[in-house]
Amino acid sequence: MGVIKLSSTLVFIDGEFYPKEHAKISVYDHGLLYGDGIYEGMRCYSGYVFQMNEHLERLMKSAKSLRIEIPYNKQEIGEFVLETLRKNRLNNAYIRLLVTRGIGAIGPDPRSCKRPSLIIIVEDLPNVHGTDALTKGISMAIVSIRRDAIDATSHEIKSLNYLNSIQAKMESIQYNADDAILLDSRGFISESPICNIFIYSNGEIATPHSGNGILLGITRQNVIEIAKEMGLSVVQRDITPYELINADEVFITGTHAEIVGVTKVNNIEIGSGCVGEITKQIMSRFRERTLNPKFGTPIEKQFV
Repeated sequence: MGVIKLSSTLVFIDGEFYPKEHAKISVYDHGLLYGDGIYEGMRCYSGYVFQMNEHLERLMKSAKSLRIEIPYNKQEIGEFVLETLRKNRLNNAYIRLLVTRGIGAIGPDPRSCKRPSLIIIVEDLPNVHGTDALTKGISMAIVSIRRDAIDATSHEIKSLNYLNSIQAKMESIQYNADDAILLDSRGFISESPICNIFIYSNGEIATPHSGNGILLGITRQNVIEIAKEMGLSVVQRDITPYELINADEVFITGTHAEIVGVTKVNNIEIGSGCVGEITKQIMSRFRERTLNPKFGTPIEKQFV
């Protein structure tokens, strides 16, 4: 066997740091066996973790909903995140924080899992759609895979189970689109595999509501606030595919994607076929927020 060259990236697992090549969990962990767990994606900008408190609040709510008793409180988890960034000497990074139900017996009974696991990964990752996406926008395809109905799966829980989204992504790849748009069980726009969706037409910003099976994204909430600051009308409602394709502008939002304009849907140009002016303004204001210490937690200070 050849010698493994270790990278400098360190991964946090249950209070210890490991080189990423040696970062392992048990094959009996229910996070692996059943996707039984939760996660948060965060970003660090210029030494500040953007809205970390909001992300950790959502993590704790997801854990409560799934009855996962995380063996650390919010303050301890926050300090683990900051220490992981410090250990890796990263001032700009994507942060993936995972909680699994832990090691248990084969079978879906969660009572066999005695202690959840906490994992933190930090890496200097670019936009999930590539750096050109921020200026050139992306193409999307409305896929046949429907978003799980809300009476089957709660999408307000940021779960490790992403099979529904992966199926949608696979179909969009077949269509040579950059990303997928899922419809809900009634045929209204829901979301992309990892992003919320917005449309702009006639001075109004519209985005699907929780009944469409979406995650209530933190970047989404920032965009709603920014749009209102700009004097735009913002509504959360049902949106049809027809309305989306005929919108003046379409854009998607998410922590890993940030804000990206959509220039084509089903090979049909949206608006002028370029990233829209309102989208650009929102992107600019969002960038200002990410660099404003008011919205971030400094790496070098203790999280309280």
